[in-house]
Formats: sequence, structure tokens, C-alpha cells
Amino acid sequence: MKENLRQSMAWLHTWSGLLVCWVLLLIFAGGTASYYQEEITLWMEPELHGVAAHKAGSVDAADMAVKALQQRAPDAQRWFINLPTERRGAVRIAWTAPPPPEGAPRKRQRLQTALIDPVTGAAMAEPRDTRGGEFIYRLHFDLHYMPPLTARWIVGFCAMFMLVSIISGVITHKRIFKDFFTFRPNKGQRSWLDAHNATAVLALPFHLMITYTGLVTLMFMYMPGAAQVAYKGDRDKFTEEVFPSAGKPAKKPGEAAVMAPLRPMLEQAERRWGGSHAGSITVNHPNHANASISVTRAGGRELSYKQPAMQFDGVNGALLASAGEQLAPPAATHGVMYGLHVARFAEPLLRALFFLSGLAGYAMVATGAILWAVKSRQTQAKALKAGASIGVGTRLVEALNIGAVAGLPIAFACYFWANRLLPVVMEKRAENEIAVFFAAWGAAALLAQVKPDRAMWRLQLAAGAFLFGAIPLLNALTTSSHLGVTLFHGPSAVAWFDITVLALGLLLGYGALRLGRGKVKTNEVKAPAVNPGIGAAS
Repeated sequence: MKENLRQSMAWLHTWSGLLVCWVLLLIFAGGTASYYQEEITLWMEPELHGVAAHKAGSVDAADMAVKALQQRAPDAQRWFINLPTERRGAVRIAWTAPPPPEGAPRKRQRLQTALIDPVTGAAMAEPRDTRGGEFIYRLHFDLHYMPPLTARWIVGFCAMFMLVSIISGVITHKRIFKDFFTFRPNKGQRSWLDAHNATAVLALPFHLMITYTGLVTLMFMYMPGAAQVAYKGDRDKFTEEVFPSAGKPAKKPGEAAVMAPLRPMLEQAERRWGGSHAGSITVNHPNHANASISVTRAGGRELSYKQPAMQFDGVNGALLASAGEQLAPPAATHGVMYGLHVARFAEPLLRALFFLSGLAGYAMVATGAILWAVKSRQTQAKALKAGASIGVGTRLVEALNIGAVAGLPIAFACYFWANRLLPVVMEKRAENEIAVFFAAWGAAALLAQVKPDRAMWRLQLAAGAFLFGAIPLLNALTTSSHLGVTLFHGPSAVAWFDITVLALGLLLGYGALRLGRGKVKTNEVKAPAVNPGIGAAS
């Protein structure tokens, strides 16, 4: 251990951050973009740009969906309806195949889906095959090409290190507010330290909240012992109390029967919820005597991720059960923590603030990793003058920094380019878009290993700047919903996407230009004996 608490915390902060920083960059990038998951998906489905906005949770839209399902799948085992929201204009319906005959082998059921116009009820042409924003959302905790359980353990491990790094950084930093207003450009290590301090302090409450709540979302996986002891191994009882649902689906369909109209059920649910509208509907065993209809409230301005639900008899419309309106304190706390993390409650301005805070988190991790490499080079400056080569560890960190900090923007931009350039009829098109993402990121990371120097930083930042900055032009060349249209006639989400990626491209371009203004000598700034800033090593 070091001589005093601050030095010990500085050592802990440095290594707890450095060891996982490149995975944290991916988590921050994917999680930050996920605040606009719906908007990203809409941009990546240009076939839906002409869908008019409709009243969220509309009862009329639900009636249209039921009529469409009666025509398409009257014998289905289950119907699913996702009603329109302020961020999603179309109605998504889905259904499962009818159950197999008695004694026949059971096969894994696959959902069939369709889009319905919420105004006319007409079937809409399916958009191009894409995972859209869902891929980015799941990437930040499932890491895609690995078993989800393994990925979530890795992400949780990194989040734990992140939490340790934040707390130890606050303890280390005795001038946390004073240094927030200090930035000294062109000063080598000192400039990186100032940038790290500013981005860390700027959104410190957000960093603490997002890291802690991220762990809470998967707390039952990381720490299952308490639930097992409290419920004596009764997992069903645990699930019922912590994740309540309104009623249970019947196991057998029963005799044929006429379905009750859906409108009175939705109106009753909205009255009970104080005017809040429904977000999703599940119909178990439609057109049978034991049919049941579960209505779940749409996420609104409530902090909690858990939404109340009501279950009705599908034949006579009687209320069977309700859940989620009065949660036990532990379940309510978990719902709020989860809700804070995903921010579904956030209005546009607050969501933009979350997005900017996420970008600050990305910058905080990036500048911390770069700061370590800069300081390591400074400590080896004398050896370099004597003709020795840079240390293997320092060179590896510098290459990984380039591949993650500058390579990730390239990968995200290429994902959006692939959405527009891959043939619409391509088989497994969505997976090919994702393959382009990882191929671009892998190429950037491998290229950085060849020569991790200032020129490579400029090259990759410039590539990211071009790829992001040209996306609005690409959109204009491949669709009719370019900025000249969307700025005035909508959809506004598409316009804001184009503006955002253009701004990110300009930001990356500015970084490339700054790096092209001459090389800063590694011995210009003497490293302090005890680094007072967050991210410092003693």
C-alpha cells in the first residue's frame, strides 16, 4: 500500500479504471446511444418515415389491431399488441402459432409480426430487416457474440470496477470543484488531466447513478443468495412478488367463444390509472371460452420501470386481477432504480441531458486511459533518449486506446452506412449490418496495433469524422427523408438524428485537426510527484 489514504486511493483509482476501460467505452457508447433507441430504429427503417404521428395508446388503434389479428391469426395461441407512442407511430402486432394437436410433438414457437397503420388499420409494408437501436441497446450489456449470461457477468464485473474507480477518484481529488473550472491546453499530461477532471466532475452524479443502477438491474443474478434464503428456494413466489403480473394464462384453450369488445376494458384501465393510457396488450387463447386479456400501462413520467397491469376475462370483459399498483418497498425501489437507468420516463430535454452526460462519461474514460499512456511515456522519456524502445505495456495501452476511443465511432458510423447501402432484399440482412459494425471495429483495432502513434490517431479520428459527417448526405442520396424535408415536415426524430451525427462528425474532425497542429514533446511537462486529479497514479 502507499504512504497515505490519498496515494492509496490514487493507485486504486488508476488500476481499477485502466484494467476495464476499453470495455467501459463500449458500454458507455452503447448505453448512451440507447437513450434514443426508438429514434435510431426509426432512422434505420426509412420505409416508416411517412407514418403519421397518432395519439399514444389510442383505443381506436387497439380496435384496429384486434381486427387485423382476427383476419390474420384467429386460431393463434396468443396475440401481442404494442400500441403507438409519442416516439413510435405504427402499431406492432404479433402472434404465436396455434397449439399442436394432443399428443403431437411440440416445436419451438416463433412469433409472426406485422405493422398496422394506427389510423386506417391497413397492413403496412414491412421495413427492411434491421435490428436498429435494439442492437445498440443490447450491445451495452449482452456484447452480442457471446452467451448473454457470460456477457452480463463481464459487464457487471466492469461496472463494479467502475464504481470503485469513481469513489476512489473522488477521495483522491481534494480540489474537485476548483479544478473543474481549470483547463490548460497544449500542456501534455496536464491538459489530459484537466480534461479528465472536467468530464468526471461535470456529470459526477450521473456517473454514480448510472453505474450503481446498472448493477442493480442485474442484482438478482450477481447476488442470488439473499432471495434464495428469504424465499427458501421458492423461485415462483419470489418472481410473483418482485415481478408481479396480472393473473396467469390458462394452460388449455377451452371451447370456442366470441371475444368481448376491447374498448370498455381499455377505458376502465385508463380510468383506474388516472388517465394514463395502455402501452401493450396480450390476449391469451383468443376466441376461446377461457380467453384472458392483459393490459399493461405505457411507461410515462413515472420513475419506476415497473408498470401496473390489469387482466380481464376475454369473453365477458370482467376484471379478473390487477397488479403493480401498490408495490412492496423493495420491489418499488428496484423499479425506480431500473427506471433511472433506462430513463424511459425522460422528456426530450431531460433525455438530451442524459445523452450529453453519457458522452461525458465516454470522454472521462477515454481521457483517463490516454492520461495513463501519456504519463507512462513521460516516465520512459530518458530511456527513449538513450535509444531504448517504448515499453510493451505502454505500446499496448496506446494501441488499445486508439482502437477503442477512435475505433468505436468508426464502427457505429459503419453500422449506419451498412443500413443504407446493403441490399434491402439481402438474406440475414440484420446480422450483416451487425457484422459490418464488428468488422469495422476490428479493422480499426488491428490497424492501431501496427503503429499506435499520433498519425494513427489523426487517421482514425478523421475517418470517424468523415463517416459520421457524411451520414446526412448518404440519407439524402438513398431516401426521400433528408434534412430539407424532415426539418420542416418531419419526422423530427429523423432530422435530429441527422443533426446529431453531423455534430459528432464535426467534433471528431476538430479532434483530428487539433492533433495535426504539431507534436507535443513528451518532456515538456514534468510529472508531479503526487497527481491531485481523478485518474492520477501516485
